[in-house]
Amino acid sequence: MLIANARMYAVNATVAEAWRALLEWVIARAGIECEVVDYPAPKPLAVLWARPDLGLVFMCGYPIAAARPPPRILAAPVPDPARYGGSPVYFTDIVVRADSPLQTLPDLFGRRFAFTTEDSQSGYQAPRRLLAPYARERGGALFAKTVGPLVTPRRVVEAVLSGEADAGPLDSYVHDLMRAHEPEVAAQLRVLASTGPAPIPALVASSAAPEDEAQRLVAALLDVAGAFELAPVRAALLLRGFATVDAEAYASLRADARDADAAGYPRLA
Repeated sequence: MLIANARMYAVNATVAEAWRALLEWVIARAGIECEVVDYPAPKPLAVLWARPDLGLVFMCGYPIAAARPPPRILAAPVPDPARYGGSPVYFTDIVVRADSPLQTLPDLFGRRFAFTTEDSQSGYQAPRRLLAPYARERGGALFAKTVGPLVTPRRVVEAVLSGEADAGPLDSYVHDLMRAHEPEVAAQLRVLASTGPAPIPALVASSAAPEDEAQRLVAALLDVAGAFELAPVRAALLLRGFATVDAEAYASLRADARDADAAGYPRLA
């Protein structure tokens, strides 16, 4: 029995139910034995991703590139909002409180910066790459304090809104789902800067998953975009559909991390 899980983008109970409905549809379409399981925060995602029975599980791109053996990449979501350009990409939004006096990235320096975990692309590695040129110019550390690991994007938002941190990184797809389903929370945030596009977290299976089952899951994921009965689910998830993604796209994230290392900024600081 394989397992499925969409915790990475289950921003609240309503969105979690939409993901469950979509995953169950994909599993039924593929005709395989796979169970949608709960894995709530703050349980470490690295433990989930290390399981040998992954069948349909969202995994962050930086760990995809680092995993040995690598997981089997099935397909990645294509968010529907215009900023994604119909591609399986996302961004990292650097967010502050809407009423914050901070206006530019240099305004953050000497302040407190939140992060999720060091193995997160959007929650750590992407902002590190974005900030590395500034660190090189300034000879090292940029912040008075880093706040974390906070584990989830939700906790980053809470830290920023509570004043525990002055700014933090937010996966753009999480951010857009919050805008759609929790506008009262999203309205309290403002985007100070955004990174360029990166390959979005993908649905993966473990390397030990049967090849024929993995291929049936891929086919079912690619059918999501045209399934009339999934229209309400796609709308709730701001989802156009899924696309296949080459492993090399995720390997580029490790190259970005090495660039930040070369700039003398091996850690957010």
